[in-house]
Amino acid sequence: MADKIVFGTDGWRGLIARDYTFFNLSLVAHATARYVLTLKKKGASVVVGYDTRFLSREFAEEVACVMASYGIIVNLTDTFSSTPQVSFHTKQKFAQLGVVITASHNPAQYNGFKAKATFGGPAVQSQIDEIEKHLAALKGAQPKQTVLTIDEYIDNRSVRIFDAKESYIRYLRKKINLELIEKSGIRMVYDPMHGAGINFMNRLFPSVYEIHGDYNPSFGEIDHPEPIAECLVPLMNAVKKRKAHVGIATDGDADRVGVVDATGSFVDPHRVFVLLMKYLYEDKKRRGAVVKTVSLTSMVDAYCEKYDIPLYETPVGFKHVAKLMTEEKIIIGGEESGGLGTSLHIPERDGVFNALLLMEMMATRKRSLKQMCDELDEEFGPHRYRRRDVRVTEAQKKTILAACAKKPLKIAGHQVLKIDTRDGYKFFTEAGWLLIRASGTEPLIRFYAESSTMTKVNELLEAGLKLK
Repeated sequence: MADKIVFGTDGWRGLIARDYTFFNLSLVAHATARYVLTLKKKGASVVVGYDTRFLSREFAEEVACVMASYGIIVNLTDTFSSTPQVSFHTKQKFAQLGVVITASHNPAQYNGFKAKATFGGPAVQSQIDEIEKHLAALKGAQPKQTVLTIDEYIDNRSVRIFDAKESYIRYLRKKINLELIEKSGIRMVYDPMHGAGINFMNRLFPSVYEIHGDYNPSFGEIDHPEPIAECLVPLMNAVKKRKAHVGIATDGDADRVGVVDATGSFVDPHRVFVLLMKYLYEDKKRRGAVVKTVSLTSMVDAYCEKYDIPLYETPVGFKHVAKLMTEEKIIIGGEESGGLGTSLHIPERDGVFNALLLMEMMATRKRSLKQMCDELDEEFGPHRYRRRDVRVTEAQKKTILAACAKKPLKIAGHQVLKIDTRDGYKFFTEAGWLLIRASGTEPLIRFYAESSTMTKVNELLEAGLKLK
C-alpha cells in the first residue's frame, strides 16, 4: 500500500477509496508523528485543518487521533478551513507542523495531505524527505499502537478544537486596508468554488455576492475547483449580470486566486502577479528580490531588469518559492497557477489575501482592473498566455517527455534559441516560449505557452502537442 503514497510538488494526493484510504492516511499520519517526535520538542504540537471534500473532516480526525496517540498536542479546526489559515495558525501557535486534508484544485474524486512548516508556509523538501523515510520504515504495516477515539482525545485535551477564522480575520484587518476598499464602492462577485472559502468574503464585506457557496463535495457544475478560465465561466457571467467591478475565485483550499474584470474577461495569473509586484514596489515601497517559477511570464524578468531587482527562478512548486522567502528578503514570489506570496504576509499562497491586496490596489490607484491590465500592455508590449492540460498514461507521459529530450531545433516553425530543463522542457523561440512538464499532482502533461498574440500562443501549443 505504501508504494501508492507519493509526495509530489504539493503534498500527497490520491483517489479516494483507491489510493487515498483511511489505512494509507493512517500510515502517513504515523510517519508524520514520528518525524515530529524526532524534533525533540517538549510539548510538541501540530495544527490540523481540512477542506470541504468528501470525508475530509473524518480524514482530519483520523490524523488527529494518530498524532495524539504519540503524545503530540493537536489543534484541530472546528470546521473546514483554508490552507493559508492552517499555515497562519501553525506559525501563530508555534506548532512543529501543520497538516491540511485537501487535494486543492484536483477533481472531486481526489483527496490529499499537505504538510506545513512552523514558519507558516509549505514544509521544505528536507522535511518531506524525513516523513517519507519514516513512511518507508513502516513497510506498509500499521504500528501496534493504541489509538483512542476523537471524543476521548478531546476529553483529555490531547485534541483541542479551535476557530481558525476569527483571529485570521483580525489579522487581515491589520494587513489590508479593508476600509479603503469598502469606501471605494468596488462591487465584487466571489466564487469559492464550493471550497474552503465558502461564506468567508461576506464576513469582511456583507455586500459581496457569492456563487457556488453551498457545501457540495462533487463541485457541481465546476467539475474541479481550479480558478482557471475554463472553470470560471459562471463567475464571468455573474460579474456581467450584476455589473460588478471584479470577480474573485479561490480554489478548493483557497490558496490560489482567479480574477475576472468588469467586462467578464479572465485576468490571467501572470497579470495578477505583475500588478501586485508593481503595487508592492511602487506604492508600498517594498524592497528586496522577486521569485518566479519557470512557468511564469517574462514580464517579470523585464520589470526586474528595468528596476535592477534581483530575480530568482525556481522549478514549479510553491515550496521552492517559500524556502527562498524564509532565507532572503523577498518582495513577492509565486507561480503560474494563481498562487503567490508577498512580504506583507506569511510565506504562503493565499487566494483571499491576494484578492484583497489586488482590490486595495484598485482602490488606491482609482483604476479599474481592465485599465491596469491595458497599462501592462503599454509598458511591456502584448503578452498572451494559455495552458493546456492533457491527461496521460505513464507510457504516454514517457513518450512525450522523450520527444522533448530530443531537443527539436524548431517549434511551430520558429527557431529554438535555448532550452531550460530545470523543470520539464522550456523552449524559447523568437515568437515566445513553450513549456512542457509533467504535473506533480495529477496524471497530466501540462503545456504552457506565452507570445505576443493568442494565434502564436495556440501555434506553440499545437506544435508541442504534436512533438514526436
